[in-house]
Parts: sequence; structure tokens; C-alpha cells
Amino acid sequence: MATPQKQETQPGKEHVMEPSPQFTSSHYKACNKLQGKVALVTGGDSGIGRAVCHTFALEGATVAFTYVKGREDRDAEDTMRALQEAKTRDAKDPIMIPTDLGFEENCKRVIDEVVNAFGAIDVLVNTAAEQHEVSIEDIEEAKLERVFRTNIFSQFFLAKYALKHMKEGSSIINTTSVVAYSGNPVLLEYAATKGAIVSFTRGLALQLVQKGIRVNAVAPGPVWTPLVTASFSEETIKKFGEETPMKRAAQPVEIAPSYVFLACNHCSSYFTGQVLHPNGGMIVNA
Repeated sequence: MATPQKQETQPGKEHVMEPSPQFTSSHYKACNKLQGKVALVTGGDSGIGRAVCHTFALEGATVAFTYVKGREDRDAEDTMRALQEAKTRDAKDPIMIPTDLGFEENCKRVIDEVVNAFGAIDVLVNTAAEQHEVSIEDIEEAKLERVFRTNIFSQFFLAKYALKHMKEGSSIINTTSVVAYSGNPVLLEYAATKGAIVSFTRGLALQLVQKGIRVNAVAPGPVWTPLVTASFSEETIKKFGEETPMKRAAQPVEIAPSYVFLACNHCSSYFTGQVLHPNGGMIVNA
């Protein structure tokens, strides 16, 4: 059971959460699955993104991540320290890039910055997202567009520019959600974007298969991240994750290995257009 707590604005702050989300575990044993790879992780300052960054670093990748300047500075700095401690000897120093991913020119700038720093992009991980409780009667055009810009427009634009620097064996991993399959009565905008991400993943996988670039997605169930405390009421947070067969929310470190699997060619070379479902036992038939 989570401690009741509420953050009033998005993106949420990980460093004020109680308990703090777990982004690493002593039980995880790295074995150089991503040695020599350059990875870009959006929203890598906290939540699932932080766990993915850290696990990728343990596996030998050189990591760049994006965050929202001002609101997420402290979390981004915490992630940087963790990555610097986790990086392997032959990996380059991690970088963090402040940006608003909702606009094409910003997505292009992020890709350019990563390529200028590291010379390539081998793995693109799209995890940045926002969500809001809303009823259909209260939908506002500007807010609806904002959610779509953050959650799905950014994935189109980042893939567009990253592809120019990817080669055979590269991997794109998008983050969708269990609500793309189950629906959600209060997260209408968010669930719609997550459904769009499933279709985007499948279509882009077919478009890029002849180039040897794999495109897959991860659809987590409830996960203890800052997005939760910035989206839901204290009463909802108190019961967060109890709807799963496991009767609990996941920790980010439990989701990150799915991304490692999809990023690693010798683990998932025959996977493209697929979605992994770390969701605590929720059956989605997809």
C-alpha cells in the first residue's frame, strides 16, 4: 500500500516521494548485454526512465536522457550521479538534455545533441509521458493536444530523426500501457495516446524491418512513479496497484529488464512489432 501523497503539478518529483521508487536492485546481475551501444532515454530523470537508464548503464551502454528543465532538475542530477557510478569502463560519460519533447524542432535538437556527443544512436527508448484524470464533458482542446504532443507526437519525431543515425541492429522501444488494452474510465486522453503507441509500434516495425531495425514496446501495469502522485487523488494512490492479481504496484526496477531484453540483439533478435506486458498478471489478450 502506497503512502497517501499528492503532487499538484506535472511532471512529478521523485525525490519527494515516500517511499522512494526503487530504480535499482542488488539482485540484478549485468553481463554486458549493451556493451558499446549508445542509448537515448526520454524522461530518464525519474520513474521507469531512470530505472532503464541505470540498468542500461550497468549493461555497458553509453546513456543520454531527457528531462523537463526547472521542474525535474533535482531528479535529473540524482540520475546523473547514479549513472556515473554505474557506467562501465569503456562507456562514455552520460549526458542529460533539458527539453520539451512536444515539438518537432526540440526532438531534432535532442537527436543532434546525442549524435554530436557520441556519434550514433543505437537504442531509442521513449518513456516520457503525462496523464490527467478527466471526464469526456471536461475535455479541452489545448490540454488534449498537450497530452498527445508529449505522449505520441514526440515518439514520431524522435524516431524520424534518430533513424538517420541508426544502422542494422538498432532498436526502438516505445512505452505504452496496460490501459491501452483494458481502458480506463478517468484517463481518457492518456489511454488514447497509449493505444496510438501500440499501432505506431506495429506499423513502424513493418516499415523498418528490411533495414534490420527492430521496433517494439513495453506496456507496464501500475508502477510506483512520480506520474502517479502527480495524477491521482490521495485515496486512489492509497489503493494503487491493488487491482492487479499480484495486489500491488510494480517498482520501476521490475520493469527495466523488459527494455534491456528488447534492446539486446542476442536476446530479442526475432522480436519486432511486439509488446511486452509486465503488469502483475493482468490478462490483456494482446
